[in-house]
Amino acid sequence: MDTLTHITIGACVGEAFLAKRIGKKALLIGAVAQNLPDIDALDALFLSPAQNLLVHRGITHSLVLAFLAPLGFSWVLRKKFPQVNFLHFYLFFLIQLLLHDFLDVCNSYGTGIFEPFSHQRITFNLLYVIDPLFTLPLVLSCLALLYLKNQHSARKTWVSLGLISCFLYLSVTLFHKRKINHSIEESLRTQSITSTDYFTTPTPFNSLLWYAVAAVPGGYQIGYRSVFDHGWTPFHFVPQREELLRNIQKEKEVQDLKYFARGFYTISDQDHALQFNVLRFGQVLGWENPDAAFAFHFYLNADYDNRLVMQRGRFSGWNRGSIQRMIQRIGGQQVEAPKTLE
Repeated sequence: MDTLTHITIGACVGEAFLAKRIGKKALLIGAVAQNLPDIDALDALFLSPAQNLLVHRGITHSLVLAFLAPLGFSWVLRKKFPQVNFLHFYLFFLIQLLLHDFLDVCNSYGTGIFEPFSHQRITFNLLYVIDPLFTLPLVLSCLALLYLKNQHSARKTWVSLGLISCFLYLSVTLFHKRKINHSIEESLRTQSITSTDYFTTPTPFNSLLWYAVAAVPGGYQIGYRSVFDHGWTPFHFVPQREELLRNIQKEKEVQDLKYFARGFYTISDQDHALQFNVLRFGQVLGWENPDAAFAFHFYLNADYDNRLVMQRGRFSGWNRGSIQRMIQRIGGQQVEAPKTLE
């Protein structure tokens, strides 16, 4: 999840575990503790973009480190705050790291929680990496906790509001995903589409409009479905175009990208630039344009910069009109992108 979500949920957990003993410092310690696994972001300074994709959310997000790292963290903080016993600190850090891993598993990137014993990346495709409705109650809770005095009776209420709202939101989202998956499977059968594998994941900033990709011979069938839609879901075929990789010399880089894509990728040739598109991250405004570019596109040409590959296409083309059309699509209306004058 995004850093703000980790900060705010970490602060709430810090309040729940440590505030009675160390006061408002618990908010800061909780926010820092919740973000410790993301120390692997520093690897981007030393690795190639393709290598960094596989290292990020790897060993630092593993269950092994979630259980071992709190031993060291607890020993350090125990010296600073002797009023808190070692076991209490250990449980605090353990819950923070496990919660961080769980939240990251909920979105589409993939998390190596079984490292170093298995390199398999786990994802539930349950939340978009930035979901305001999930994060807003946490932000409000943290603001209230910063404002209220240490002994104020309402502090428990605000902590409960922030943490319980997360649980309820996840529960509703899980219900939506089960409903969407059932509808997608029915739509594939209705249209006689035989798929070897498929996934569904939320579109940006919400859990009401979902993006579905079904692997079929030669490519993928892509569709969008709102929880308010009725009838079957229309699909749009996108060819994989594996043949474009025949003359690529960056074999190791391509293999890393294929592993990162977990089988869901296409190759495209845009303006003489060969692109490796990872489908798991969706299309740019794809619910209004079936031929939209994929948000994650990695240039295979030697002279292109891929350092910002995760941010490059994610929010391209967003404006007030596109947001309005997205809201319409969430409501169950089929929308199209406005025609541009040539």
